[in-house]
Amino acid sequence: MPITIQGDKEFENIPSLINKALRINLNENIYGTFAEIGAGQETVRHFFRAGGASGTIAKAMSAYDKDFSDAVYGVEEDHRYVTEARLKKMLTHETNLLENRISREKHPNKIYFTYANTVATIDFAKKYKGHGWVGIKYQTEPQAEFNEIILHVRFHETDARLQQLTLGTLGVNLIYGAYYKYDSPKKLLRYLYDHIDKDQIEIDMINFSGPQFERVDNRLMSLQLVKNGFTDSVMFGPDGNNVLAAKILYKKNILALRGSFRPVTKVNTDMYRKSLEIFLNENRVKEENTEVIFEITLSNLRAEGEIDEEDFMARARLLCNLGHTVMISNFQEYYRLVEYFSRYTKERMGLAMGVNNLIDIFDESYYRHLSGGILEAFGKLFFKDLRVYLYPMRDPETGEFFTSENLKVHPRMKELYKFFKYNGRVVDIEDYNPDILNVFSRQVLKMINNNEEGWEAMLPKGIADQIKEQRLFDYTPPSELLENQ
Repeated sequence: MPITIQGDKEFENIPSLINKALRINLNENIYGTFAEIGAGQETVRHFFRAGGASGTIAKAMSAYDKDFSDAVYGVEEDHRYVTEARLKKMLTHETNLLENRISREKHPNKIYFTYANTVATIDFAKKYKGHGWVGIKYQTEPQAEFNEIILHVRFHETDARLQQLTLGTLGVNLIYGAYYKYDSPKKLLRYLYDHIDKDQIEIDMINFSGPQFERVDNRLMSLQLVKNGFTDSVMFGPDGNNVLAAKILYKKNILALRGSFRPVTKVNTDMYRKSLEIFLNENRVKEENTEVIFEITLSNLRAEGEIDEEDFMARARLLCNLGHTVMISNFQEYYRLVEYFSRYTKERMGLAMGVNNLIDIFDESYYRHLSGGILEAFGKLFFKDLRVYLYPMRDPETGEFFTSENLKVHPRMKELYKFFKYNGRVVDIEDYNPDILNVFSRQVLKMINNNEEGWEAMLPKGIADQIKEQRLFDYTPPSELLENQ
């Protein structure tokens, strides 16, 4: 029995990097290739140093020169090298070589893997900190189908050598986790940061595929990245797969709608259509170069202090089925959202929101953490000629309509609000449907939970059917209610 001292606390013992590499090396069946481009051969170095690598490492290579890399893996259509497409070509090419060159008759128990990365570390001027793609394609049993784990990272350290070391650590964690933690993808995600601080590197996209991950929903894995503080924002497309923000937003005009979408209602879709119509009529905005983002903040996902993952998945499915790109962020303030978009584009940006949201933006209490207060926040929010497209609100008691002309902000904020209003930064959505202004997501959700009638008419076409078929938001069919009575 191990010795314990009074007052000892339970904690998880994290294996050292050398122990992780050694465990892989000492397994006589695990066998594969390391292909690393752009930051040296930092991952395979750990396996060489751990000892016993001769039975594990089939080949370690770095096709560092671009011409030689093209000769091995082919030329990319966009002529870029640090891309997901290049990483997948590397994984496929090296895996095929393993299978073609190593006889299964001679090595019937071998479990193949290919680890690859293609990265760009910080430039000499330290203007761009760098980013990269990292992945592993591997088997868990001899002659089994291959699984893939592919992720994108952004470097935060300001020294190329430190970035290389961090990348090597991440690579060891990924290979070790792929083999010994694949049965629990959520834990595997957390183990990627073993011996790494979160401020060293950011994982902003990850996708699992293959037979071991058939039940893994990559949208849920996206949520884990934000939930665990590995990144501030993730995005996924209508097909449910995680997508890289840079790929979606680069040099695009961006219109964003924030909401709970619990569930998505006719008001949400009306706001989307009418604001997009106005946005497309702005100068320099073309439809083919415009991206609409439906954003859910992490605070909107919390229920009683914890994130309800089933609730998240329900909202995600509905938005994806409507053909929308969804973003999950940790940006409680709107100016942080705009700052994020500004990383990828200098084109036009717009925010569609309701009256209550705009009133909250002019609440000074949200900006006490900023040295410049609300003025600093507004400088970041509106500096790129951003416009707010305002959807009206109707008072349920008096029936009065509130627009940009008569909304009420704090008296100290009146002149500031007038400045932005008269400079065209706040634009009313005038062509709205007044018959649906009394529709609120929380009301619809309450009706669903209480099994009340009439909520279906408040939702876009087809959404009610999906809620019923998939039993989202605790929907219970009337037949089952009668049986339980």
